[in-house]
Amino acid sequence: MRKNQVLNILAMGLFIILLLAGCSDSENNTGTSDAVEVGEPKTGGTITIAMSEEPDTLDLHKTGMLAATNVSANFGGALLSQNPETMEFEPNLAESWDVSEDGTTWTFKIRSGVTHHDGTPFNAKTYEATLKRALDPATNALTAKTQLAEVESVSAPDESTLVIKTKQPFAPLLQYLSTPAYLLPMSMDAIEKHGDQYGRNPVSVGPWKFESWVSGQEVTFVKNEDYNWKEPFFTNDGPPKPDKLVLKFITDTQTKLAALDSGTVDAALALQAKDVEKYENNPNFEIVETVRTGPSAFIMTNLRRPILQDIHVRRALNLGVDKENLLQAAIQGAGVVDYGPLPTSLFGYDENIESYGYKYDLEKAKAELEEAGWKLNGKGIREKDGETLTLEMLSSPSWGTAAEILQAMYKELGIDIKITTLEVAVLIETAAKGDYDLTMLGYASHDPDILYMLMHSGQKEALNLGHIDNKQLDELLELGRSAVVPEERKNAYIEIQKLAVEEAWWVPLYTAKEYNVISKRVQGITVHPIRGILFNDAWVNE
Repeated sequence: MRKNQVLNILAMGLFIILLLAGCSDSENNTGTSDAVEVGEPKTGGTITIAMSEEPDTLDLHKTGMLAATNVSANFGGALLSQNPETMEFEPNLAESWDVSEDGTTWTFKIRSGVTHHDGTPFNAKTYEATLKRALDPATNALTAKTQLAEVESVSAPDESTLVIKTKQPFAPLLQYLSTPAYLLPMSMDAIEKHGDQYGRNPVSVGPWKFESWVSGQEVTFVKNEDYNWKEPFFTNDGPPKPDKLVLKFITDTQTKLAALDSGTVDAALALQAKDVEKYENNPNFEIVETVRTGPSAFIMTNLRRPILQDIHVRRALNLGVDKENLLQAAIQGAGVVDYGPLPTSLFGYDENIESYGYKYDLEKAKAELEEAGWKLNGKGIREKDGETLTLEMLSSPSWGTAAEILQAMYKELGIDIKITTLEVAVLIETAAKGDYDLTMLGYASHDPDILYMLMHSGQKEALNLGHIDNKQLDELLELGRSAVVPEERKNAYIEIQKLAVEEAWWVPLYTAKEYNVISKRVQGITVHPIRGILFNDAWVNE
């Protein structure tokens, strides 16, 4: 494996530095450990985690939900691993890898002795089948297909060798192959057995094995007794110490905290600052602070709607938001205001974007609407040709406060916002059908290539829910994927941000800090700057 060449071709060096810098200052543990005596790791018990969102499916080829990857982190695997301290790629299910001089042919040597949860072997040929399934149009894959969009062919000349050929150098490839998410190994036998129900019966290679899913309540995993192929940065060489891992889906924050206080759950993830104050001096809990690698909230405009095809209206939507006040009122200031489509933590972020991004200016926003022909009526709502400026905005419970604040801000402009609150899975499904004017969204990603999925015209039937179609943007997004020189790739994303601001396709809002409260009954958690809280080394102290 020629590590220096790999890193140069993928332009990952600068990405690693920026990502690590963006996370290191904010991964703080607070609280004391005096109340809990910690000894050697113990076997047995159950760890129960409270999560805010339930995935739509655990067939990772057929989802674009972050919630699905939060679950798959426990039962999945990946060819490579990313060291949480150095951020360098390390062997995992692939023992080694190499790349051709032109950066388009990747050869992976696959580890032997690995099995899927159903006992079938994992090897180069089974993983070839997994990737080909994601590429097959009949699968209707979402994010997985997009992550493989530059792949020309996948082949396995034998059970230990996997060859991936790309159409051109593809900067994010190793990143996508290092996360147990959309490209995780799948048992083809299980897919054949369960058919359309595979998403309710996932089979992969990770430390935890799927046991059951009670809709609206929880997913339960049991430890994989055969697991002995840990990632390099974990310490536990064998199966997990606990017998079970239970992920409970609790949307309401107060209900989640009550479950934590009562001991019904051992950890509550992705909380806001105000929710964790009471645990700061509690010796029975640990607070772990993390920063999202993507915006917590932005508004996507639906360009299929004639009203929103008018750039004056889109500019008014941007100028009409007092982001500083929104940040304070919605999440108590525990985050940063966003001015463009990339967060500060991702490679390619333009440090000058605040100088040209939209800032709150009510009078300019009104002037944009006036220029577009929207006049105030006697009820304070704007009209044009007998039509009122009424827009439906999709939201979810987690954005409830922010949505109501935005509704009030837009009312000052004379825009009547009707909020439709949906669970995230339903929101994405509704937005994909085009049944909306505006929608609240957020994303988390390890690479700026996420913008290709969300903005490229070729993704309008996938995750480009706003139906953006701009030739200049497409060319820049394609350059961002293929550039082998770090500065060239960075410049492509800077131009993308400038164009996104100019065209006002989105209304960037904020990126929040996230807080995780974990009972000290659970020891041995791992904090990864990209993947968050991991329980591979965790054990129950009782």
